[in-house]
Amino acid sequence: MKDIQDIDDIELMVNTFYAVVREDEVLGPIFNNVIKDNWPLHLDKMIRFWQTILLQEYTYKGSPFHPHRKLPIQKQHFDRWLNHFNNCIDKNFKGTKADEAKMRAKKMAQMFQYKLASNSL
Repeated sequence: MKDIQDIDDIELMVNTFYAVVREDEVLGPIFNNVIKDNWPLHLDKMIRFWQTILLQEYTYKGSPFHPHRKLPIQKQHFDRWLNHFNNCIDKNFKGTKADEAKMRAKKMAQMFQYKLASNSL
């Protein structure tokens, strides 16, 4: 297995992960109810987000928390999301960037949970 190195790897990571999320019995309905038929737009945004984070190619602008603040999500949703994310990384990649992706996803989940719990906007 290789590490995450370029935009093709980011696309594989994002598309693989969200294919699992869309089919998940708990997360799927939440994501699908909000995103509806705009999955291509959402996937493109997530690709640009991770491209910015992992490759330092600044293609994403925005606040990742804001769209999530009104979703009916709690700790168990984040745990499930993170489990799927880590599994998708581990099935496709190995290396420093793969480890960084998992670490950043974990920190993002923790930050979102903190903000949701404290009603921060």
